Amino acid sequence: EGDAEGWEQEREEAEAALLELREAVRPVREPGCLRELGRKAQKARKRRQRLQRRRQEARAAKEEEAARAAEREAEIDRWRAKRIQDVEEKNREQELKAAADSVLSEVRKKQADTKRMLDILAALEKLRKLRKEAAIRKGLCPPPSADEAFENQVESLRTLLKNHTQLYEAEERALRVMLEGEQEEERKREMENKQKKEREKLLQQKSEIDAKLFGDPDEFPLAHLLQPFREYYLQAEHSVAALIQIRHEWDRYLVPADHPEGSCIPPGWVIPSLPSSDTWATAVR
Repeated sequence: EGDAEGWEQEREEAEAALLELREAVRPVREPGCLRELGRKAQKARKRRQRLQRRRQEARAAKEEEAARAAEREAEIDRWRAKRIQDVEEKNREQELKAAADSVLSEVRKKQADTKRMLDILAALEKLRKLRKEAAIRKGLCPPPSADEAFENQVESLRTLLKNHTQLYEAEERALRVMLEGEQEEERKREMENKQKKEREKLLQQKSEIDAKLFGDPDEFPLAHLLQPFREYYLQAEHSVAALIQIRHEWDRYLVPADHPEGSCIPPGWVIPSLPSSDTWATAVR
């Protein structure tokens, strides 16, 4: 009897659980339930994909920004190093020039001192001559040995001063050659910098013209499709035969500037004119 009651209780519990399970799965058996669940699952899946794509885009944007920042930092470092190098070179040139000017000034001072000493020797010779003449008028005649000793001493000093003068002149010529060489190097560097700026300006103009004719490669993602046209129009820069053929075709149309039925060949690319109407402008864009 106890076993029968136990089985009866278990059966009632099982029927209650079965009833609860049927109530739980009953909405699933409705006609539009599976479709609604599929729609919600697809919506959740799309949301997860959208969030994942956003995270990937954010990560890619962050990496791109980090790469641009690193490139900017590298560019700033290169610019700073170049400026520091230019300043150091300019300082070295100024120091070298100042040192050369100082040495040149010292050499010129020595030359002036040597000239002054030669003038003093000439004045001493003139003074001795005047005193000798005055002594002779008084009846006093100095011995010839005194004249000879004086002349030998003056000639020895004059020779020494002339040697010093020649040495100083050689130093001055060497310094002038060095200064002229530095000035020539400076002029050469200035000319090279000027030519570099002109080349960069011409390249910038060429890039602008190419962008107008063929499109900006940074903004136009299909620039590689224009590569055959670019190669066609620039073939004369890489092939002598193509250059000769193109010149032959152009030469047939050469006419004077004042010819009524033609004009001279333009020296460069013919840049398209600006749109003359809003309709044309929308088509160009």
